[in-house]
Amino acid sequence: MKNLIRLILGLFCFFSLISICFRLQNISAQSSLKEALFYQKLENKAVQCHLCPRNCFIPKGGRGFCGIRENRDGTLYTLSYAKAVSFNDIDPIEKKPLFHFFPGTRTFSIATAGCNLKCKFCQNWEISQKRTEEVDYIYLEPAELVKRVKESARPTIAYTYTEPTIFYEYMLETAKLARQQGLKNIMHSNGYINEAPLRQLAKYLDAANIDLKGFTDDYYAKLTEGTLEPVLKSLKILKEEGVHLEITNLVLPGYNDDPETIRKMCLWIKENLGPDTPIHFSRFHPMYKLVSLSPTPVETLEKARSIALDCGLKYVYIGNVAGHPAESTYCPKCKRMLIERRGYFILQNNIKDGKCKFCGEKIAGVWN
Repeated sequence: MKNLIRLILGLFCFFSLISICFRLQNISAQSSLKEALFYQKLENKAVQCHLCPRNCFIPKGGRGFCGIRENRDGTLYTLSYAKAVSFNDIDPIEKKPLFHFFPGTRTFSIATAGCNLKCKFCQNWEISQKRTEEVDYIYLEPAELVKRVKESARPTIAYTYTEPTIFYEYMLETAKLARQQGLKNIMHSNGYINEAPLRQLAKYLDAANIDLKGFTDDYYAKLTEGTLEPVLKSLKILKEEGVHLEITNLVLPGYNDDPETIRKMCLWIKENLGPDTPIHFSRFHPMYKLVSLSPTPVETLEKARSIALDCGLKYVYIGNVAGHPAESTYCPKCKRMLIERRGYFILQNNIKDGKCKFCGEKIAGVWN
């Protein structure tokens, strides 16, 4: 009988402990909620989110298109604040890709779950196309994140992997603290964000690589469930705000590889952003919902690069083709190799004080 009583008491203590843990977990989850920025309260406790061009109308208890911003009793909350699903301090900055900003350095990368586009070719769909509650994460407050970056001795924080717009509040607060600590902030984004939040963020943003996924509304509608014009507007805003800007164009066979469309895109970049804007034509590999599509022929990428150079763009790269000569940076004047790359590794750098060491031509970028 005594043993039975001990067993019952033991089980009671065990389940009480489990209950306490669940309550603490719930308290922690609740404490990590953050009221969203850039939204409007409406009648009947509905809200309208104004973070991205979708401008979602969200009834009480509902969520926006991204699945990350939720209306709780008339107040819009971000559910991803400080919930890091992926982070590391070993990423080469060339992986972002940024080729004209602190080349050869490592960056501390961070992401939460979610995205405001639904790209059929997404390479990080396991976290970008999920809600916060569907993935594993750790709670990492901005102050703690900045502390870890300082300890890692990395000069930059990269908001990347998924879509940084979705964790805007987390990114903004971290970027402010990082700036105070002498760190640089960089972002790899789809550019699908409204003007007001982008301009506020740009005050603390040092560099950005924007995915210009195609150059027609038809492409954006079919493959991303988005639209083109807001991305073009974001590119112009970043340029106006003085953020170092590079562009990635993932080339999908049969979808956005039409030479005339590529020419129009390159001319738009030259006229609106300047010929010094680096562009990366990246090779597609079968992924997510397009696993049956063949990889981009290297010849297609080379043709796109040739078109961009003919249009007057000075720095044109080919990505996802290891060992290709167009991974490297060349002087637009004397044509000598300035930065030799093999994958993410830099073998030589002939840029001195922001200029070609051979002919003295100024090379656009931020050189450490």
